[in-house]
Amino acid sequence: MEIYNNDIEILKTNLPDIPKVWDGKSCILELKEAGYQWKQMEWWAFYFEYQFKKLFADKFSFPGDKFDNVFFDLRGVINWDLKAKAIKSDDHKVILNDKSAMKQSIKKDKFHGEIIALCDVEYNDINRTFQRWHTELKGGKSKYEQARENRTSISRYRKTKAELTEIVLLVLKKDDLDLLGTMKQGRNSNGLSRPEKYMLDLETIDKFENHIIKL
Repeated sequence: MEIYNNDIEILKTNLPDIPKVWDGKSCILELKEAGYQWKQMEWWAFYFEYQFKKLFADKFSFPGDKFDNVFFDLRGVINWDLKAKAIKSDDHKVILNDKSAMKQSIKKDKFHGEIIALCDVEYNDINRTFQRWHTELKGGKSKYEQARENRTSISRYRKTKAELTEIVLLVLKKDDLDLLGTMKQGRNSNGLSRPEKYMLDLETIDKFENHIIKL
């Protein structure tokens, strides 16, 4: 029996209790009331974090271990990261975490875990009604949003609703890292480039130990 099996059993037993349908406006207002990341553009990913932490507050440690400048989201017997992924027919890639930090996590425990929420999502209308509502609620655009708009004229449509369909529990060991892709992703809020991260192609998930929770 592997050391992380207890973590897996706790997750399998309790994750079916997490809310499944997330309406953008009501979720953002709930996050605002709780003082938890309610201004974020990708509100739905943070709503998953928020609900997960409430559900598992007495079962895991939040956050997990820190390596360099990276905190992992939680720790049981091993470290785990939380990810939310919108299901798209042409995009099966999930960006994981900092490559160096994940290597260090595996060096410490021999294993590292990923908890990936897969969601069907709906997007803003052509007039961006939801985006305007969220911006007004925040009191205007943040400096980061303004800086991003100065760098590019492209503005993504915001997600207005998400429905959680299944959760993937992924356990990685040292040799598995060579099977992952690499992503150099965007910039931090200070405008500096972020360090390289590992990336998972969900089409290759059977190469790794995985547990699927259907919801």
